[in-house]
Amino acid sequence: MTSPDLNHTELERYLGRVSGRWALDGAWLGGARVADSRGAGPQRERGPEYVIVLVSAAFDGVPWLERVHQAGSLWDASEMGAPTDVHCYTPPELERKVVSLRPVREAVRYGIDLVQDAHAR
Repeated sequence: MTSPDLNHTELERYLGRVSGRWALDGAWLGGARVADSRGAGPQRERGPEYVIVLVSAAFDGVPWLERVHQAGSLWDASEMGAPTDVHCYTPPELERKVVSLRPVREAVRYGIDLVQDAHAR
């Protein structure tokens, strides 16, 4: 699902930068800005402006902090209007994190599927 309130061109560029390092199996965008674009009311706990969840089998063997640092350094906060909380998991790790981490669960369930969105454009 696209939203005119989000910089989809920059999101596509970001996916390109990330997938240039790791083949992505999935990518989701959540957070307060996505909720805003979908009409969420102002009287709520806002949380992070953006939450990005990246999934790749290629993350296997790469220390988690290194994945997050590299993927986070590719995010252009000035283009997107805010920083992001980056989550980088292998497919088995994602299965566990969807259960245990609310921001990851909400991004995957209710956020924008960036891979599907990119293919729809």
